[in-house]
Amino acid sequence: MTNPSTLYLGGMLHCPADPSATALLVRDGRIAWLGVDADAPSADRVVDLGGALVTPAFVDAHVHATDTGLALSGLDLSGVRSAGELLDAVSGFAAGLPGDAVVLGHGWDESSWVERVPPDAAAVDRAAGGRRVYLSQASIHSALVSEALLAACPEVVSAPGYDASGWLRRDAHHVVRAAAFASVTRAQRVAAQRRALAHAASLGVAAVHECGGPEISDEEDFTGLLGVSGDGLPEVYGYWGELLGAARARELGAVGAGGDLFADGALGSRTAHVSQAYLDGEPGGCGHGYLTAEQVRDHLLDCAAHGLQGGFHAIGDAAISTVLAGFAGAAEKLGVDRLRAARHRVEHAEIMNKRLIAGFVEYGIVASMQPAFDRLWGGSGRMYESRLGLSRSLESNPMGAMHSVGVALAFGSDSPVTPLDPWGSVRAAAAHHNPAQRMSVRAAFAAHTRGGWRAVHLDNEGVLALGAPATFAVWSTPAGALRGLPVLQAEDPELRGAEDPTPLPVCRATVLRGDVIYEEGSS
Repeated sequence: MTNPSTLYLGGMLHCPADPSATALLVRDGRIAWLGVDADAPSADRVVDLGGALVTPAFVDAHVHATDTGLALSGLDLSGVRSAGELLDAVSGFAAGLPGDAVVLGHGWDESSWVERVPPDAAAVDRAAGGRRVYLSQASIHSALVSEALLAACPEVVSAPGYDASGWLRRDAHHVVRAAAFASVTRAQRVAAQRRALAHAASLGVAAVHECGGPEISDEEDFTGLLGVSGDGLPEVYGYWGELLGAARARELGAVGAGGDLFADGALGSRTAHVSQAYLDGEPGGCGHGYLTAEQVRDHLLDCAAHGLQGGFHAIGDAAISTVLAGFAGAAEKLGVDRLRAARHRVEHAEIMNKRLIAGFVEYGIVASMQPAFDRLWGGSGRMYESRLGLSRSLESNPMGAMHSVGVALAFGSDSPVTPLDPWGSVRAAAAHHNPAQRMSVRAAFAAHTRGGWRAVHLDNEGVLALGAPATFAVWSTPAGALRGLPVLQAEDPELRGAEDPTPLPVCRATVLRGDVIYEEGSS
C-alpha cells in the first residue's frame, strides 16, 4: 500500500530542468511529477504554497550536534566584549544553577575586545561562586576554566597546552573538556541533540554531517545521535575522527573515518599549523601539527582496506601540506584513481595556495568549508588580520578560487563555532571580504545543498527532479529580501557584502523524503 500523495502547487520552484515549474507531486518519498499548476495531477492531499519559493533543502556538512544543543540552552558568550562582561555573564548564569552543576559556556572571542585579555581562572572561580566552569572559545580549540575545574583534574598541569591562567589549549584542553562534559547526563545529551536537529530543520536543513571522535565526544554520544537520525528530524551522517580507526568507525555506524581527525588546531587559539609565524603570538610560533605525513598515508590505507571514506581537520597551510604529502604516499600504494573515487575530505582548508589547491584537484578531495569564518573573522580589523596580517587574511578561505578550478565544495557551519545559518553562509560565500574569492549565489547554494549530499556519495540528492527524493524546503521571501537569493540568480552585482542587513528567506517548511520535519507555527 502506498503512502498518501501530496501535491504542492502555486509556488516558485528552483528547478533548473523545468524553470517554469510551479508545482510538484510527492509520492512514496519521491518527486512523482513536476510542472505548472494547470497540468497538475490529482493527489490525496493538496498544499497551496501561496507563491512561496521551493528549493532543495540544505545540508550542513560539519556540525557538533550535542555541543550545539547545549549552546542553545546554555551560556552564550558570543556577545560579550570584555573580560568584565564575561564574568558578569558567568555570575548571572551560575546563580540560577542547582547544586554543584557545572557552568558550561561557549562563544567568547577575545579578538573582538578592546583589551584582548580574558580573565584568569581565579576570577572565573569567584564569578561562579566556586563552581567548576568550562567556557569554550569560539573556535572550540581552547577554553577558559575556573580553579575549581582545574582542581578536579590535577593531571592537567602536565599536559601540553596547560597554562596556570586557566586558558588551556591542546591536550590540556581535552582533559578539562572531558571532565566538564562528564557532568552532562545521557538524558541531557539526547535532549540537546534533538534540540539541535530540530533547530536545523527550522532553518531548512534536512541533513547534517556530525564530526565526532574520541577527542571531542564519546562513542555513546555519537551512536546516540545516529539513533535519532531521521526520526522526525534531519538525517545525520556521522564521521568518526580516530587515527587508523576505520574499522571502529564502521562498527559505530559512521559513513567515514575522518571529520575532526586533527592535523592541526585552530586560528582562534593559534594552534592551526601555519608556515609563517603568527603576528600576535609567541615569536616564531606557527601553531602545532598533530599528524605526520606517514600517519596520514597509513590512515588513508586503513580506510581503503575497510572501504570507507577518510578525512582530516586541517586549517593551516603547513598542516594541509602534511595531509597532501600523506595523500601522495597513499597514491603510491593505491593509485590516484582509487583515492579520487573515495572522495576523501578535508575539513576547513582555510589557509591555501595554488599548490595546495592543485593537490585537492589531483586527489579529488572534498573541501568541507564554512563561509561564516570569513564573514566573522576575515577582512580588515578582524581576528584573521591580527593573527596573520591583512594580506594573508584576505587570502584565507579561498572558496571562489577552489570552485573555479573544480574542487568539490560542501558548505557547513561547524556549529556551535558559528551558528546554523545556511542562507547566511550562502551570502557570506557570495560576499567574501576578498572580491577575488567570491562565488556566484547559485554556486554557493549548490555547495550548501547538492555538495553536502555528494560528499556522502549520494549523487542523486539535492535537486528538484522527477524521481529524486522529495527533500526540499519552502521559503517566505520578505519584501527587500537579499536580491539574487530568492530566485538564485547566477550573479548579484548589488550584493552589499557579508554584513548586508537586508532580510534572508524564512523557512516555512522542511520536507525530508516526503515527510514534513518542520512546519512554521507547529510546536
